[in-house]
Amino acid sequence: MARSIRLDAVLVQAAIAGALSFAHLHDLAAAAGQDGWKAWAYPVSVDLLMVAAWRRMRTETSNRDAWLWFTIALTASLGANVATAGMLDMNNVPAWLRILVAGWPALAFLGGTLLAHAPALKPEPEPVEEPDHEPVPDLTVERAPEPAPELPPADPVPEKAPSEPAPSAPAVPVPPALLDHARKIADAHHAQTGAPIDTETLRSRLGVPSALADSIVLQLA
Repeated sequence: MARSIRLDAVLVQAAIAGALSFAHLHDLAAAAGQDGWKAWAYPVSVDLLMVAAWRRMRTETSNRDAWLWFTIALTASLGANVATAGMLDMNNVPAWLRILVAGWPALAFLGGTLLAHAPALKPEPEPVEEPDHEPVPDLTVERAPEPAPELPPADPVPEKAPSEPAPSAPAVPVPPALLDHARKIADAHHAQTGAPIDTETLRSRLGVPSALADSIVLQLA
């Protein structure tokens, strides 16, 4: 009930204000030489331009043209209200005011056309939040060992007398390049497993005979 009373009061207030403004615009146009139906058309033109600009502002708050034409129509309405309140001699209207009143139809037509045919601003799309992805752990790929270089046939080891002590040097000579390659493989195995590489694993990695693998293990120890 209270809302209905408030709504009726607002409508009555708007009707009174509109009627007074309408009458002031009519009186000013008539005093400026626009008699007959033309004097009644001026307040209609001002009010229609203000309503069109207001509707455009409600749909597009960032439209500067709508604010401009709303300000122009509001200035014309307020100017008529002030001019007819004793601030202006209605029997002797100045020439500049007659020029403004006579040029108002063209100005109102331009404003209404621009408001009616201005392209509507498209709202900016809202940014879409991308779902959080779990970081992919770094994967360490172990490279396959390079194939061992081809070795020349090993020289036969001469048999020694049983009385002589066993030599400390390996029975099969190992090329330096193969020894360096075997040392890299042994270091990598020790870093991964924590234990020194055995002869069978080293032989399978290098692809060499067992005797040569034994010699390499002896030199790596």
